[in-house]
Amino acid sequence: MVLERLRRTTPTKDPKKIPDGLWLKCPGCAKTVFKRLVEERLDTCPECNHHFKMPSRRRVISLIDEGTWTEWDADLTSGDPLGFVDGKSYPERIAQQQAKTGMKDAVVTGTGKLAGHAVGLGVMEFDFNGGSMGSVVGEKLTRMIEKSTASRMPAIILSASGGARMQEGAISLMQMTKTSAALARHAEKRLPYISILTNPTMAGVMASYASLGDIIIAEPKALIGFTGARVIQETIKQELPEGFQTSEFLFKHGQLDLIVPRQEMKTELARIIGYLMGKPN
Repeated sequence: MVLERLRRTTPTKDPKKIPDGLWLKCPGCAKTVFKRLVEERLDTCPECNHHFKMPSRRRVISLIDEGTWTEWDADLTSGDPLGFVDGKSYPERIAQQQAKTGMKDAVVTGTGKLAGHAVGLGVMEFDFNGGSMGSVVGEKLTRMIEKSTASRMPAIILSASGGARMQEGAISLMQMTKTSAALARHAEKRLPYISILTNPTMAGVMASYASLGDIIIAEPKALIGFTGARVIQETIKQELPEGFQTSEFLFKHGQLDLIVPRQEMKTELARIIGYLMGKPN
């Protein structure tokens, strides 16, 4: 059912023309794989299970029961608080990213049912300016958490981000405390928050809501951390352990609860939510 829904969202080409992009080279195993097989496996390699980037809206389809999704705050867009210019103005860069992704900013939020359970969901879009967290990302996630609290639903955030958005300066850093405060209020009502970390989840996002889950799940071999490995190594003047800042390394050292392949994510989330919240209404 999920694969059928994903196929319906994939544009079809004229069958009389020879299609482009039939094959992909997997960065995990270096093999050339059939693109349709990758898509049918929820954007994972059929040879080595490498997890390719997955657009946020396809992720929503892969997790939420068909016909139950309601998007929130879809038209929220960034201002230009600093008048930031780095070759292009910040509004120009935002417009460029909007045209590229079809989204207003780097997160989609809403509510739907996951295996019958009502949930609030936020999914970050890495292709929108590196999934950076600015005022819109922080505001949309905070509203999603607050609506989930009011409706007594679990909140789920799926992170994919390089960190805070430099073009908004301290305002972007304020989103760390704002989202964290909303999650604290959510926890006071004894409602679960599940954080899902994908490749990459870094910097200010990892230092705030991404690391605050009651259950923290990661996809395999995701890059997770605060500062880049090279900066850390140059600072401490020591060689870093093999696999440093990967899902597997963090799981081994107790910073994650689970590593779950993408194809199993919905089933695992349904199991956890069922355990925490009981049977769906």
